[in-house]
Amino acid sequence: MTEHHQYILSKAQQFCMYQERSLFELQSRLEEWQTQPKVAEKIIIQLIQEDYLNEERFARSFAIGKFRQKRWGKNKIIYALKLKKVPDLIIQIGLQEIDDIEYTETLLDLLKKKSKEIKETNHHKKNYKLASYAINKGFRSGLVWDVINQLV
Repeated sequence: MTEHHQYILSKAQQFCMYQERSLFELQSRLEEWQTQPKVAEKIIIQLIQEDYLNEERFARSFAIGKFRQKRWGKNKIIYALKLKKVPDLIIQIGLQEIDDIEYTETLLDLLKKKSKEIKETNHHKKNYKLASYAINKGFRSGLVWDVINQLV
């Protein structure tokens, strides 16, 4: 491996150590660094073998992070992971990190807080606004309406 290739490998290792990355993110970064495709492929293989790059670990970390920190629902997490070209099976593995009870409790908490902010006096309009808010956060509409009906 040439000195330049070693330099790119080192940069890629640092990129992956800073935070978990998807394969797509690493490929995009290698393209930005104008890495030749064959060299990029070798670097990717080496980073996977050395466990710098692990898409399952990335999906798990991404899912739980977006859920706990940004309070995203599963639909929004799935969409974001698809944008990062994470395979569907790996996405489903990542979503397993989210506990169902914690998920429902988070939705309930979000809806209670949002309900206090909405000034709408018409009960049906207020519920619609609550549902729209939660669905936009990525929660499934059926679950959203079940939780809203519990609030009443």
